[in-house]
Amino acid sequence: MYRLLVVLCLLSLQLSAKPLNFYFDDTSQFDPAIPKPHEVLGYEVGEWHVRPEQLVQYLHTLAQASPRVEINTIGYSHERRPLILLTITEAARLKNIEAVKRAHIAALAQPKQRTEAPAVAWLGYSVHGNEPSGSNTAMLVAYYLAAAQGEKVEALLRDTVILLDPSLNPDGLARFANWANSHRGRALSSDPQHREHVERWPSGRTNHYWFDLNRDWLLLQHPESRARIAAFHDWKPNVLADFHEMGPNSSYFFQPGIPSRTHPLTPERNQSLTAAIGQFHADALDQAGQLYFTQESFDDFYYGKGSTYPDINGAVGILFEQASSRGHAQETINGLLTFPQTIKNQLITSLSTLRGTVAQRQALLDYQQHFYQSAQKEAKQQDFLGYVVSAGQDPYRFSQFTELLSQHQVQVQQLEKALKIKDQQFKAGDLYIPLAQPQVRLVKAMFSEQTQFKDNTFYDVSGWTLPYAYDLDFASVTSSWGLKVTESKAQNDGMGAKTPLIEAYAYAFSWQHYLAPKLLNRLLTEGLEARVALQPFTAKLTQSEHKFDAGTVVIPAGLQNQENWRRILSEQANALGIKVMAIRSGLTPQGIDLGSRRMMPLHKPEVLLVGGQGTSQYEVGELWYHLDRHVGIAPSVIEIDRLGRVDLSRYSHIVLADGRYSAMSKKAQAAIISWVHKGGVIWGHKRGAQWLIEHQLLNAEIISNKDLRASFDTQGMRFKDKEQLAAQQRIAGAIFGTQLDLSHPLAFGFENSSLPVFKNSAWVLQASEKPFLDVAVYQQQPLLAGYADERNVSQIAQSAALMADTYGQGVAVAMTDNPVFRGFWYGSSRLFNNALFFSQAIH
Repeated sequence: MYRLLVVLCLLSLQLSAKPLNFYFDDTSQFDPAIPKPHEVLGYEVGEWHVRPEQLVQYLHTLAQASPRVEINTIGYSHERRPLILLTITEAARLKNIEAVKRAHIAALAQPKQRTEAPAVAWLGYSVHGNEPSGSNTAMLVAYYLAAAQGEKVEALLRDTVILLDPSLNPDGLARFANWANSHRGRALSSDPQHREHVERWPSGRTNHYWFDLNRDWLLLQHPESRARIAAFHDWKPNVLADFHEMGPNSSYFFQPGIPSRTHPLTPERNQSLTAAIGQFHADALDQAGQLYFTQESFDDFYYGKGSTYPDINGAVGILFEQASSRGHAQETINGLLTFPQTIKNQLITSLSTLRGTVAQRQALLDYQQHFYQSAQKEAKQQDFLGYVVSAGQDPYRFSQFTELLSQHQVQVQQLEKALKIKDQQFKAGDLYIPLAQPQVRLVKAMFSEQTQFKDNTFYDVSGWTLPYAYDLDFASVTSSWGLKVTESKAQNDGMGAKTPLIEAYAYAFSWQHYLAPKLLNRLLTEGLEARVALQPFTAKLTQSEHKFDAGTVVIPAGLQNQENWRRILSEQANALGIKVMAIRSGLTPQGIDLGSRRMMPLHKPEVLLVGGQGTSQYEVGELWYHLDRHVGIAPSVIEIDRLGRVDLSRYSHIVLADGRYSAMSKKAQAAIISWVHKGGVIWGHKRGAQWLIEHQLLNAEIISNKDLRASFDTQGMRFKDKEQLAAQQRIAGAIFGTQLDLSHPLAFGFENSSLPVFKNSAWVLQASEKPFLDVAVYQQQPLLAGYADERNVSQIAQSAALMADTYGQGVAVAMTDNPVFRGFWYGSSRLFNNALFFSQAIH
């Protein structure tokens, strides 16, 4: 016992607060007028996990004290935490920093070499909130650059402008800091099984809505990402360093990554510059005696990450991964790993990044100039001129797509007259994206339909074709014949005309508008009575007749009991930009009448979203985000282990995202099955869908992941082939085409029967032999973009993608894929919306 106490005491002493001389060498001299972190925080860096408000407070204090530092708030997170960006350079330059920025941007279009210009380096920390060494390091980097004295730091500041983003994800950082700090005792536990090191669901990795913000650089669904991209393009840095953490039993990784897994649109010079700067990391880590590796892991393929988005924008993105202590100290295969040590390693490579940037300053400036000045040449080398994208019948999806392009500084125009490309017809007002523009490479990446790859192993997704995600028809333009476009950028805010409602027999709005479900939900919440047309009809308007599709929402005047209901309808429709048409008679010239039995009453959904340990926090978060942002529904998120104690009678819908549901109690299972039988609607996708089938809520057959793997011949394979086989068997985040039954209520609002979906799971739902169950089936040649082995593709072809059937008085809906993947699948997410409002129509 005595020996154990001695060990614990020594451990506590070893892990106690680390003063600044732990992080900086003894030769460093600092301006005493510049406040040290512990003088503001009240503790030494690494003693506690810094909270976002403490981080912001210190950096504001630092900026006030140092003439080298400027601090700006560039946005706010979902939880209204400030997103700050520090600009650090020599004091004389900082006084004129806007002119420096303008000169940096203007030089991209100039042919002359910039011999005196500074290189711009962006240091970004902790986009994953539970990888906290980055944000804690940011304080030390900022202090060093503000307070260090001597020729070394002065030369660094002369040759660079440093943009420091101390916390890319403050909401996640706050969640994890609270977790780690709340489990810290005076005597630190390094046991990997201790609760401190086993973070519960949802983890601090994600933002407020449980999204991985390191996948959102291209998609821009969140305010953190939009603020960052705006600042990125405002400066166009030469280098962007992206600091992460990985598993405790690793060491330290820095790029280059695996060479064969670099996107082909990334210039080779980018990789050689990455390697040149990498030598500075190696030298620094060698001197510190720290283990590290490079070129063995991670990829540079998906352009939506912090280390790859710069690569398609003329910069050099560099990923850093530090083994994580996941708390204050943890035992690992490499010995005891302390939180201060993880911070010190990130500090070492932060400073080596700056030294490497200085050493490669002229090469980086020349590379960036050439990247943009070669854009016209790059465009001319292609066998097409650009892309045209159809606006379709939904102004909102089109406006969101156009706005996304604008945020990435992609230049767009509009067609002035109709254009036919092969069998596709485009109309005036549709979007034209020319290749002849500075962002030519990014445009090609956004529209890529690549399905064959040099290396089939992907760390992340292999296909992200943006118009597919928005379900917008598009085509490449190979000839200027007949192509007539506007000179100005396209303008479209997605909002319809705002008109007051005249008195009428009934009112109707189309289900094609993306925000129609939000309008319907608002009206039902306000107590208005609504019907959905299950079949098309033509109705008499004030001065004409109008044909309405199935899925049209009708508000009959005779059923309303709320005072001022017309005002409510008008205000809500105008707020969302949705056109509401006044119908003057219930007797229709064609199709069903307004009093028909095929006008189904609609009810406000009450949604139970199953979450908790075992479910994917990403997919549960994506569903929550979609319901909250796009439909206006606040779901009740209830953990799996609480389901058996919940009164299900208040809910109309239960939603199962991807997850492991084996931990669900038998009591909860029985309650859910009984609830569906009595009239509830249950939705499941991916493994949630498999749960429905396994519990016979849906009579369907599946081919499991295991069965799909069995179709791969492993005869004669050697151990070195193991990774390649796993890559072939996996569906590497690809896009597949499906065919919809447009007459089905779950397909209401879609303009055409072809719908792209995102697929990253390898199991197959066999098409039903019974009629009317399959809402969507995969096309005969389903792979549209991204990688999937032909053996998997052939199994998926003509299988079911979405299936729905009755169960007692209720309905079960199963989808093989996540329709709201990463928040940007505006096309397929409408299937989920339809299940919320129209499922009972399949009885």
